[in-house]
Order: sequence, then C-alpha cells, then structure tokens
Amino acid sequence: MIQTSEKKEKFILVGVETGKDRMEESLSELAELLDTAGGETVGRVIQNLESINKATYVGKGKVEEIKEIAEELGADGIVCDDELSPAQLSNLKDELDIKVLDRTLVILDIFASHAKSSEGKLQVEMAQLKYRSSRLMGLGKNLSRLGGGIGTRGPGESKLETDRRAIRERVSQLRTEIEKVESSRDTLRKHRMSDGIPVIAIVGYTNAGKSTFLNKITDAGILAEDKLFATLDPTTRSLKIPDGEEVLFTDTVGFISKLPHNLVDAFKSTLEEAKYADLILHVADASNPEVDEQMKVVYRTLEELKVVGKPVITFLNKQDKIGEGRIIKDLKADALVKGSAKTGEGIDELLNKISEILREGKVLVDTLLTYADTAKISVIRKKGQLLSEEYEGDGIRVKAYVPKAVAGQLGLLR
Repeated sequence: MIQTSEKKEKFILVGVETGKDRMEESLSELAELLDTAGGETVGRVIQNLESINKATYVGKGKVEEIKEIAEELGADGIVCDDELSPAQLSNLKDELDIKVLDRTLVILDIFASHAKSSEGKLQVEMAQLKYRSSRLMGLGKNLSRLGGGIGTRGPGESKLETDRRAIRERVSQLRTEIEKVESSRDTLRKHRMSDGIPVIAIVGYTNAGKSTFLNKITDAGILAEDKLFATLDPTTRSLKIPDGEEVLFTDTVGFISKLPHNLVDAFKSTLEEAKYADLILHVADASNPEVDEQMKVVYRTLEELKVVGKPVITFLNKQDKIGEGRIIKDLKADALVKGSAKTGEGIDELLNKISEILREGKVLVDTLLTYADTAKISVIRKKGQLLSEEYEGDGIRVKAYVPKAVAGQLGLLR
C-alpha cells in the first residue's frame, strides 16, 4: 500500500455529470479505489455540465467552492473522476494549491502497489511513464506537494522529475524487456495449444471474485481480498473437470469502468490470454447493484481486445450475499450459472456446463485402429477425451471425443 502510516491522506472526490455517466455510482467506485490506494474520502462534489470544462474540468465558480470545502475539511487534495489533461492538471493545482489526482493516477498507483511479478512491474512502469510524459509541465509544482503518498508509488518513482527524453529512453528500454517477456509468454501459449489442452480464461469486473473462484477449484493460493485490483499477476492452474478432461484456467486482470488506455496497452499481452482461450468464463458479482453496468464494461473491454467469437459462460457469483427474487440477465452469454465461489454453491453445475460446451467443439470418434496405429491413441489421450479402448483381433476399438482439427489430422473423420 502507498499509505500504511497512521495518518491517511484525505481527499475530496470531484465529478462532472454530463448525462453520460451515473455519477453517484462512479464516485462510489472512485471512493473504493481511493480506499484501496490507502486514502480517505472526506467529501464529494458533483457539477452538472453539458461537457467537461477544458481548462479546469469543473467550472471556475465550482473551483472556488472546492477550495473552500477543502480548507474547511482539511483535505490534502482532490481526485477527479476522469483523466485530466495536462492543462486541467496544471490549472487546478495552481487554483487550489493542494494535491490534484485523477482516476487514472489512482488506478496506476494501485497497480504499482499490487504488481508482484517482474512482468507486472515492467508493465506498470511503462503505463506510469506514458501517463507522466505528457504531464511533466503540469506535474511540476504538484510534485513538490506530493512528497510521498498516493500518486508517487511504483517503479517509476525515481524518474518522476526527469525530462521527456529520459522518459522516452526508459520507455524504449522497458518495451524491449516487455517484448522478451511477451515472446516467452507466446512460446508457452503455443506449447499449450500444441498440447491440445483447452484453456479457459477467467474475466470479470475487478473484485467480482475471480481469484476466490480459482482458489476454490484448484487451491491456487492467490491473494483474495475484498479490494479493487487485489491481484494483478495472471495465474494459470490445471484441473480435471467432471468428464475427466484436463483443462487450464487462466486468471486475468480485473476490468473497470474508465480503465486507462495506457494500462490496457501495457497489459495487452496478459489480457490477450482471453484472445487465445477456448472458452471465456465471465465471473460477475451478482450482489453489486451495478452488476448490469459492470457486465457491459467487461464485454466492451473484450471487444477492444478483439476477443470475439468465443463461447462465454457467465457465473453470477456471490449468491450468498443476495436474497431471492433478483433477476439478472446476460444475453451475450452462452450459459448462465448462479453460485458462490466462497461457499462452493453452483461450482459443480458450472464445471459440468464447461464440459458440455467444450465437448461441442469436438467430434465423437468410434473407430477400429490397427495395432500399427497405436501411436494415434496417445495423441487422442493427449489432445482429446478417450472414453474407451477395447482390444479386438484386428486392432483396438477406440471411442473418444476429439477436436475436429485433430480428428482430421489423424484421418479419423468419415
């Protein structure tokens, strides 16, 4: 955490309602983000405008009001609900003379705190530097006020006051290092694909319960907290589903409304696990009043990543937290299962549904292989689901579900 000391930094949340966003709900989420980053929300200010003020985010009169409220509440700074332009950042800090952050900087700060793997740290630093490179002028005086705390944590901390040229050089170096990691990831991915083991990508809004689910079914031992972005680094675990087939479950970074583009770009190689998966498992927090909007955000993000044409199962998680009678629909999913990753409710039904959908991508093969073709059986075992094998006089009678492509390669299609 950035701020684990006794005194938490105090912030006022600021949002502009233009009719496009549900601002109260958006600020509540921003408050959760701030809490995860170690800050404290002491007030909220919402202004209704036709469009965001290009110079100061909110109107000039509202800036004066915020300044008075900040002094009255003893706030250390403000957090704006949208990503501020360099001009907005500079103008606001000049007018308010306190720390000025935006949603993007808070999210970047959380990522910097929670990234544990070398790849995650590289990706976060890349996103931080890209964000800050265009804001060096606006961050100038603001940096002197930051000192420590929210907005300053992470691998890029010592480079905050370097010039753009130094940042460009560092970004270039980071890109080279990330490309090496991506190459290794791509090799592992191709190896998995050649093994023929189905891959299931777990996606969902942040704090929907993805890590809890993976822990429940595989004893993965992932940190699962009731915090936004509690886990960042992807985890892959194998599991034998009810019909005996081995599958791989891969966790991904949680999605969120207004997810910074720099983060999407930086974590693209990680998020692309979903692009190459055989099936998407969408975990949704059914207890959250905003679950319908959260599911829309997940699907929009998947579209941005060009994850299309994949079968989707939506797991309406956290049923233990809600009462009967609430109806939640997901018309984009191929199947919908209700349950709780915490209690285990619905897990068996979900795994059976996964088996069912994966089987739809296979063909049933019932054939007699000669003893000279016994090598094909090992391929079927590895890449398909062997149901039975019986030794007969002329060869071995094999019954199995096999991916269509594999069946074609083995000459088993009739």
